[in-house]
Amino acid sequence: MENGEYGTEKRTGNTRRKIMLVDDNMANLTMGKNMLKTFYEVFPLPSGAKLFELLEKVIPDLILLDIEMPEMNGYEAIRKLKDNPRLADIPVIFLTARSDENSELEGLSLGAIDYISKPFSAPLLLKRIENHLLITSQKRELKNYSDNLVEMVQRKTRQVIDLQNAILSTVAEMVEFRDDVTGGHVERTQKYLKLLVDRLIEEKIYEEETLTWNLEFLIPSAQLHDVGKIAISDTILNKPGKLTPEEFEEMKKHVTVGVDAIARIENNTAEHAFLDHARIIAGTHHEKWDGTGYPLGLRGKEIPLEGRLMAIADVYDALISTRPYKKPFSTRDAERIIEEGRGTHFDPLLVDVFHRESDRFARIADSHSDALLVER
Repeated sequence: MENGEYGTEKRTGNTRRKIMLVDDNMANLTMGKNMLKTFYEVFPLPSGAKLFELLEKVIPDLILLDIEMPEMNGYEAIRKLKDNPRLADIPVIFLTARSDENSELEGLSLGAIDYISKPFSAPLLLKRIENHLLITSQKRELKNYSDNLVEMVQRKTRQVIDLQNAILSTVAEMVEFRDDVTGGHVERTQKYLKLLVDRLIEEKIYEEETLTWNLEFLIPSAQLHDVGKIAISDTILNKPGKLTPEEFEEMKKHVTVGVDAIARIENNTAEHAFLDHARIIAGTHHEKWDGTGYPLGLRGKEIPLEGRLMAIADVYDALISTRPYKKPFSTRDAERIIEEGRGTHFDPLLVDVFHRESDRFARIADSHSDALLVER
């Protein structure tokens, strides 16, 4: 036999494959080692106990395991291997003098990859080992490829989501830049919305709806709730005083303008799921629970849940913020006004959720107190 005849899968770079040969018969150990040592690093072991002792230090590429051994037989040994996550993936070939079908079936059912009957020839043993090491190597390469592919997809997905969120943030900042009385409003309302959504999920409130949400899209979508203001004239948007009824009607158009703008983007892109929440929030956050809101006069649960949540975040921030036509309310007064709107302006159930989160709302307001000029 030439040295290279069975050498295709014997080496990985300069490292020889490791094989543990377990047999209580010393003659078999010696013969087996002599058959394999030209091509592999062989560890002859006289018992299952010695096998597990060595496995604490060395992980082999394959185990040749005799079945008929005292104290711990081959079946017991493979069960122990498979029960250990660190050792479970080591391929095992049973070596045995048994030739009955039931013994072979039992060994394979316990996780052995092959079953070689004694006595065996060196060429047969080497070829069977080579084939199984090749299969194992290919499986490992396939798994690595799959893992790398998953990682690459996750990385690309993350990049796309980051890009989408950056676009949302940039557009929102452009709108906020024009509306110089609401600096920081977008950032704060996004934080308020997250508090409410997290509490809904934690308490399993409106669970049927929240389970369908992609939170990576929902929370950033809040940034576009007032995107339609980009089309409102500066004289109205930054008027140093309360709007007239006619001016307020013009201001109300920012809702439909925002929805139309988002819808146009959706119509021109194949992947626009990240805008679904944005369109809903922009179009419904001024609706009221009793049907007196705008633009559609929706009532109760006709208003999408995202819009009902955003209504609370939006109104709360408007209350505690300075405006040309009003002084800021304290967080305590803002909380009282929100609760007074229970069942008229706001979803009663969501007002209760807000009440349980009101201290956190106040802490967010406190952290922006310089911008808000909140009175305490």
